[in-house]
Amino acid sequence: MLEKLKLYAELIRFNRPIGTYLLLWPTLWALWFASKGVPDFKFLIIFSLGVFLMRSAGCAINDYADRDIDLHVARTKNRPITSGRITANEALGVFGALILIAFLLVIQLNTNTILLSIIAATLAASYPFMKRYHSFPQVHLGAAFSWSIPMAYTAITNNPPPLEAWLLYSASLLWTTAYDTQYGMVDREDDIKIRVKSTAILFGKYDNLIIGILQALALILITITGILAGSGILFYIGILAASTLVIYQQFLTQNREPAKCLQAFLNNNWLGMIVFIGIAADYFI
Repeated sequence: MLEKLKLYAELIRFNRPIGTYLLLWPTLWALWFASKGVPDFKFLIIFSLGVFLMRSAGCAINDYADRDIDLHVARTKNRPITSGRITANEALGVFGALILIAFLLVIQLNTNTILLSIIAATLAASYPFMKRYHSFPQVHLGAAFSWSIPMAYTAITNNPPPLEAWLLYSASLLWTTAYDTQYGMVDREDDIKIRVKSTAILFGKYDNLIIGILQALALILITITGILAGSGILFYIGILAASTLVIYQQFLTQNREPAKCLQAFLNNNWLGMIVFIGIAADYFI
């Protein structure tokens, strides 16, 4: 039983929490903006646990969807399903259990937020299959990873998400598309061979340029959100610091070396954290 639990932990990337962090930061941005810097502890607990559960569920359904594709990609061929250590049905069971637990959390919130959570689950479940049908699976991931933003606003205000929420949502979607394209650059050669689609393939030689534009637009939208929220100097210092990381990531990926592209992808954890620190510190003072 213990060995099986270890395999399930590997399935949900428990030992690689980068995805949880990247989903957490936009959620915290939204909670702080929506609550004017003083989020209720209940919301912090529910949304933080929800982030972990939904990211974990996303990993499980992703490995189920990609169980044949992963065989042909060097980085993924030893994942639990592909290597035969757990079955596809077990992965579906893990996904279902995690979604159920997440739903038990969200029913502690208001009805409007519960309704929005149905969209969140639909986006999370459908994302892994998109690379077979169109070249923008990274955009679909952005839509899924960012949906906690309107949910956070609705949970706190019990009203439809305001303009600020949708600006922040759009920023997070663009940012996610950018960093997941960097991630796609790691596997680009394998993906071309097995004919799966991604923005990393679609953008071609313009990949770094488009990533930079997407990240710049994301920071501009976050800045506009801050202006509407009446943010002060520490918020803008955070945006400036995040901008330097965008430049650093461009430096990392300029030669498109897979290891450097992965490093640039991982660096986005710091970008999201710095933006959050700027938001939280500004409200604190």
